[in-house]
Amino acid sequence: MNLRTYLSAERGRLVKLARNIGAHASDVSAWANLMRPVPIIVCWSIERATTGAVTRKDLRPNDWHLIWPELGDESWNSAAES
Repeated sequence: MNLRTYLSAERGRLVKLARNIGAHASDVSAWANLMRPVPIIVCWSIERATTGAVTRKDLRPNDWHLIWPELGDESWNSAAES
């Protein structure tokens, strides 16, 4: 799910997410509206705060595989969960 869809699903989500990740609401809004890319450093925080509804892959669709190559290796993910 993309960040914009997640935020629009419930009133107040933008402010709540911003507080949870220690960001300004205006920054979260800019990321959701694709005005600026989501900084790598906050992607994990967003994934965790949304309980996986918005993933790092969703946030960085063009370069996630370069930043977090382990996300593309399903056998690594399965082994880590065991």
